[in-house]
Amino acid sequence: MSMTFQKFGVIGGGAWGTALAQALAVAGRDVTLWAFEDACAEAINTQHENTLYLPGANLSPKLKASSDMADLAGMDAILAVPPAQHMRATLSGFAPHAHDGLPVALCSKGIEISSQSFMAQVLGDVLPAAQVAVLSGPSFAIDVARGLPTAVTLACADPRIGAKLITAIAAPGFRPYYSNDVLGAEIGGAVKNVLAIVCGLVLGKGLGRSAHAAIIARGFAEMTRLGKALGCDPETLTGLCGLGDLVLTCSSEQSRNMSCGLALGQGQTLEDIMGSRNAVTEGVATAPALKALAQKSGIEMPISSAMANILD
Repeated sequence: MSMTFQKFGVIGGGAWGTALAQALAVAGRDVTLWAFEDACAEAINTQHENTLYLPGANLSPKLKASSDMADLAGMDAILAVPPAQHMRATLSGFAPHAHDGLPVALCSKGIEISSQSFMAQVLGDVLPAAQVAVLSGPSFAIDVARGLPTAVTLACADPRIGAKLITAIAAPGFRPYYSNDVLGAEIGGAVKNVLAIVCGLVLGKGLGRSAHAAIIARGFAEMTRLGKALGCDPETLTGLCGLGDLVLTCSSEQSRNMSCGLALGQGQTLEDIMGSRNAVTEGVATAPALKALAQKSGIEMPISSAMANILD
């Protein structure tokens, strides 16, 4: 199958959006990165570095950045990477520049608080004519930006579009694996962020590695229970976008979610933790949405629900 996706737009100039844009540039694609902040776009264009959100990562001079959504018109495909709670508003701003059938790969991991919707449902509301895909897996932005070996899941219901996206996105250090289970990929990415806060909290309170391992194992049981109830393929959650992402995020202070839990366990307030960060900690907003979704669906998720209660 020939590669037909050459022009990519990346929506979201945070660390992950920047890293994905860099990976696309390394793969030889023509990339325009949309950033909310003018200063962020200017730094990428003039210094070839995202000094606000991904300092220390050298970016390709071929990577272009803009704070004007109109510059994303006419793209072959879009990677949508705004924070999950801003996905709806951001895609609404992009909607006038989207064409029917445009492939949109959702790269943010979370559940919308107001509707308990996953990102594919949000995309369907805002851009019903778009072709939905989900990119998710164990991946730290700085690793991807530096070209370190990373493997992720690319989920798309249409295998032809999925194959073309994989061909276009793949780079020497960046390997996407195909799945047709969009919902499963989203469940894994959203739930693991909440569980990572719990794992950080356990270690921050000095409860030991045995408790930490127990949270990962029993948390994975909650993840798979939710996936089964909502109709996803159980095998999806045993792969990169489920168990793989869970292990990475729950085991490294480089994770914003785990480091948030660690600070909570050490006695810092949530307000102080969030106030000291310029990047979003997705699990904080996802936790109450996940609790509400579990209750609405009649699914027992005691660890995730307890974390929502603690954060409240």
